[in-house]
Amino acid sequence: MAVNLKGRSFLTLMDFTPGEIRYLLDLAHDLKAKKRLGDQTEMLKGKNIVLLFDKTSTRTRCAFEVACLDEGGHVTFLDPGSSQMGKKESLEDTAKVLGRFFDGIEYRGYEQKVVEDLARHSGVPVWNGLTDVDHPTQILADMMTMEEHMKKPLNHSKVVFCGDIRNNMSYAWMYGCAKMGIHFVAYGPSELEVDQEIVEKARAEAEQTGGKIEIASTPDCLKGADVIYTDVWASMGEEAQIPEKVRLMTPYKVTMDLIRAAENPDVLFMHCLPAFHDFETKMAKEWKEKGYDIREVEDEAFRSKHSVVFDEAENRMHTIKAIIVATIA
Repeated sequence: MAVNLKGRSFLTLMDFTPGEIRYLLDLAHDLKAKKRLGDQTEMLKGKNIVLLFDKTSTRTRCAFEVACLDEGGHVTFLDPGSSQMGKKESLEDTAKVLGRFFDGIEYRGYEQKVVEDLARHSGVPVWNGLTDVDHPTQILADMMTMEEHMKKPLNHSKVVFCGDIRNNMSYAWMYGCAKMGIHFVAYGPSELEVDQEIVEKARAEAEQTGGKIEIASTPDCLKGADVIYTDVWASMGEEAQIPEKVRLMTPYKVTMDLIRAAENPDVLFMHCLPAFHDFETKMAKEWKEKGYDIREVEDEAFRSKHSVVFDEAENRMHTIKAIIVATIA
């Protein structure tokens, strides 16, 4: 069956069928191959997109800008200091104005409701670059990377997310795995209460696709993992929580011993980046001086043969390009 996503927003993978997600992955693989061959066709010529960033990012901004420019489009970037949205102008009014100027809008920030309201009022496709509860462009890149490195299809694979199982990456993985029939395990402290509405929604979807969504706090869940995944323990604006996060999360830090517990010589280590894996960042150094090791992954594991984090980072560009092309080209 032909897939046509033109005019659709990309707010969460839960809005898409497995077949539509498969189409985006195939398109991303194709666009990556064409870029490497220098065979780009300027499918976005004459198109204009705007990036609205309430949260800073390296990969998301660069991926959207390069992806659009590769295909002949034009990008405008607005950070909180460059936009009146929510300050002197309502979100609804801003959305309606931007929808008159641009063919597509990307938002990266906090509340999921913001990206949903932008889509409701703008009249053009809106893409979710990250919210507090979801990160769908990252999951698409992660699944693309899995396909490049694994010897099995997605629906025969197992992903174990280690650490802060209440964060947006853990929830985004639940959605992605539920849609694509993947076995997902959220492996973290039993004290953490995950959002049961999100878990039940994902489990209901997984029942239709053959996927599985589990919550675990003991290391036996690692056995048979094809992907070990983690993320920083404290997101932007959560620095005050670091002492308690370090206490809770340290047993779930990704080490070589944790990777070996998968009992899979081909297991992949993945991370959405940026990562605290050494003490070469200002934040890691400062907290180390206070007596806290905030690294969610040890350097040996981060640099090991299992790590595909930079392939994963590159694939943000290719999957985002596929999303833009599919929805506005």
